[in-house]
Amino acid sequence: MRSIKVGIVASLMACLQTVAVAAMGQSYRVSDHWTIGGEGGWDYLLSDDAAHRLYVTHGPRVEVLDTTTGKPLGAITGLKGTHGFALNPDGRTGYISDGGANQIVVFDRSSLSIKQSVTAGTNPDGITFEPVTGTVWAFNGRSKSVSVMNAASNTVVATIVLPGKPEFPQADGKGKVFVNIEDKSEIVELDAKARTIVRSWPLNGCESPSGMAIDRELHRLFSVCDGGKMGISDYAAGKLIALAAIGDSPDAAAFDPKSKLAFSSNGEGSLTIVDTKKAGFPVLQTVATVKGARTMAYDATTGRAYLSAAKYGPVPAATAAIPHPRPVVLPGSFEIVVVSR
Repeated sequence: MRSIKVGIVASLMACLQTVAVAAMGQSYRVSDHWTIGGEGGWDYLLSDDAAHRLYVTHGPRVEVLDTTTGKPLGAITGLKGTHGFALNPDGRTGYISDGGANQIVVFDRSSLSIKQSVTAGTNPDGITFEPVTGTVWAFNGRSKSVSVMNAASNTVVATIVLPGKPEFPQADGKGKVFVNIEDKSEIVELDAKARTIVRSWPLNGCESPSGMAIDRELHRLFSVCDGGKMGISDYAAGKLIALAAIGDSPDAAAFDPKSKLAFSSNGEGSLTIVDTKKAGFPVLQTVATVKGARTMAYDATTGRAYLSAAKYGPVPAATAAIPHPRPVVLPGSFEIVVVSR
């Protein structure tokens, strides 16, 4: 009888744990759609949590939204082909990687006016601010390098050659910068003070890494890859420690330090939520979003994810010049998909 009772109690505890995990995992949903409209493609988004602002790349301009209402606050215009953002801790200055112009664009966060445009490498894409050295790191996709800009003088002080095509970077806040190398399926670690490559490590089983998120407390990096995988690295040890299952065609990752959840926005039309507290990094939930919504920003103060999306027309006929054409974005359909608890 005693062994039966113990077994029943153990089964009940397991069931309760399963229910708790399921309840936690099923707590996210698409809560809103904010229509932006207009024309043009898009790339990364960035949430300025403290200011309740969302910066959204949109072709030759940047849309700025109020995250409390979803209403537009203005736009930064006069650009050529925007990719990503970085914010200065001074609360006044921001930076845009304008890949079409091969420039780092410095802007005023209050007036949304451009202060200066600084020449970088070819097609700057991922960009981040490194606080120990007060520098902006713009990773150049086509020239396979990183332009390091002094934020005090807005001058490029170094260009570091990389072993392959860089994608999204993260700074650890202690003088190190990490970046995914897409065509090598590896991570490169850079020393911000020495402005040199420290080391790199392979992401075996994680092909073509793009978006990257960081857990600065446990020294982890989350790289989203083709083939439905998220590569989880211990950046203190410099090695891949796990692979988690995600959706297909991802391009952005996020991490919530409060809940210890990692997010992957997937072009198939899903948002994968991974529990990083548990062994094996299980998927807590897969939220249906919108097909093509593969870039994302995360607001840690509200626990909301923002994804760029649009409606598409038919795929054009293939040509010799464009053998694999993409479907045409329908004018006026560009929007932000809001996912919240």
